Amino acid sequence: MYQSELPNNKDYNYENPYKVYALKIPDTIYFAGEEIVLNSPDLRERMDRELLVNTYWQSNTLLLIKRANKFFPKIEKILRKEGIPDDFKYLALIESGLQNVTSPSGAKGFWQIMRNTGLEMGLEINSNVDERYNLSLSTKIASKYLKKAKKKFGTWTLAAASYNRGISGIQKNLNFQEVDNYFDLRLGSESSRYIFRILAIKEIIENPIIYGFIYDEEDLYHPIPVRNFSVDTGIVDLSKFAKTFNINYKILKIHNSWLRQNHLNNRSRKKYFIEIPEEGYY
Repeated sequence: MYQSELPNNKDYNYENPYKVYALKIPDTIYFAGEEIVLNSPDLRERMDRELLVNTYWQSNTLLLIKRANKFFPKIEKILRKEGIPDDFKYLALIESGLQNVTSPSGAKGFWQIMRNTGLEMGLEINSNVDERYNLSLSTKIASKYLKKAKKKFGTWTLAAASYNRGISGIQKNLNFQEVDNYFDLRLGSESSRYIFRILAIKEIIENPIIYGFIYDEEDLYHPIPVRNFSVDTGIVDLSKFAKTFNINYKILKIHNSWLRQNHLNNRSRKKYFIEIPEEGYY
């Protein structure tokens, strides 16, 4: 019903202080230095959907903004070192919400890495240690995958799409549909939305006031300084180990989620780096 069609009835209350506004869709947006012109109804509607979802699911998006302030600095540093465009931090954000979650298909960690993929790319994954939960290592593995995909497809946008659909899945669809870019592909719902989810959260985080998100610096979550303690032996009791650094088991596991049990086996004498938060932050 259009506003002009509202019934002319004095008892009909349509004066509502809460208003939901349509959003202006940018004509052009950039991802990883690649220009994306939103010049067709299909592209504009897909972008509109993700902007609306993220703008009006305010609680979730505000949490994403807060977590981004805490974890982006670490992710940005690794991406820069690995030669990956900074915008890929938003891929991690939409994959996991920057939480160590597990998907229904079994993908884990901030970068939602599948078990077989992680093992193939050199991560240790077992009942005692799961390095998919190690933000530094998983960011490096994600970077390795993205560089491989970029080399295959030639664009960062297709590389990002392949993170969701797989390199072979994207290539198969490009061949079958006889197109050469993501925006001309007909994909399933999840893959069709994937890049636009990244673009929308990037647009909102980089322009929060435009989309109604008002906050002060002190409202955001902040990185906690840590130092890396190296170990090349097993640890029988992580609770006792934590106490030697004046922290408890909970704090140790918050910073080292890759330690999956209450001990570390390490029969191979591998060198691990355990993050210990600086004093005064807990």
